[in-house]
Amino acid sequence: MNRRLLAYFLLDTSGSMRGEPIAALNNGFNGLVSMLRSDPQAMDSLHISVITYDREVTNLIPLVDLASFHPVEITCPESGPTHTGQALEMVYHLVKKEVIKGSADRKGDWKPLLFIFTDGKPSDLQKYKEMTPLIKSLDFGVIVGCAAGPKAEVSFLQELTDNVVKLDTTDSSTLTNFFQWVSSSIEMGSKTQGTGESMTLPPPPSELNIIV
Repeated sequence: MNRRLLAYFLLDTSGSMRGEPIAALNNGFNGLVSMLRSDPQAMDSLHISVITYDREVTNLIPLVDLASFHPVEITCPESGPTHTGQALEMVYHLVKKEVIKGSADRKGDWKPLLFIFTDGKPSDLQKYKEMTPLIKSLDFGVIVGCAAGPKAEVSFLQELTDNVVKLDTTDSSTLTNFFQWVSSSIEMGSKTQGTGESMTLPPPPSELNIIV
């Protein structure tokens, strides 16, 4: 069995994403998949899982290998809260169940990757604070948080990871740039993990502000 690289995407679909932002998110994410398909290493090992979160948390695309991935339109309700904590709880249980650990007679999967996209802040703050140390305990290869648009708060993402990106807007060109950068991050991750080095993220384009 090939060693797999599992990438989990948490995508904010709360009411504030309606209109252009959700259309831009769909475009950007589908572009990401197209770019990854041109990388033979990603085609060989990458598996993707997409979780959307608003009032409901949904494993919109359960874990699937890149070759079998079919785009699904990401939609959002007219209004409603952002249950980021519940989304992290789902990811925690999925990773525990889906990532194959190495043993004496077989190599396990590579360290999984987690990408969290939000245009706001968690509505379920207590659950978010409960889940933060549990997510950190899972030994992800990298966790990247993206705070997009004027109302997105970086402080909550910074509790979870040192790799936080701030986007000024949620328009199509900005999100496309972000997902292109994510694509190159995943490609780099699949190569560095093979050498046993720790994963480093590629430098971002100028539209992305890395919060240090």
